[in-house]
Amino acid sequence: MPARLVRSDILYGAAPYAYASVAPPGSLIFTAGACPIDENGRVTAAGDYVRQAADAMANLVTALAAAGAGLSDVLKSTVYVASADQRDLHAVWQVVHARFGAHDAPSTLLGVTVLGYAGQLVEVEAVAVAGDPAAS
Repeated sequence: MPARLVRSDILYGAAPYAYASVAPPGSLIFTAGACPIDENGRVTAAGDYVRQAADAMANLVTALAAAGAGLSDVLKSTVYVASADQRDLHAVWQVVHARFGAHDAPSTLLGVTVLGYAGQLVEVEAVAVAGDPAAS
């Protein structure tokens, strides 16, 4: 069974990539970087790391749900923050960590120079375990 690329009618529809991909049942889901972008393709919360982190996490949850998974299925995440200031990274991490709750899967937090959209400060990607549809 080949990989299945997942798109969501709820997320911005003109993105030049799938929001997630699903390997055969019992395998893995790889998400694209979840961005703080609304359904019209606009970056949300200009200049606000915390709000952009919350919006990126909400979009990550939506992409995972479209692939049949949730945050508790995440095996690893990577969090990108467009800042060299560790306080900004810490503020974003607090939002991400709170959203994952007790599910404290491995994660990498990086300060980067720039992200893909003008005004974008945060991006979060994840690798998750895919459920077995036969088990449902």
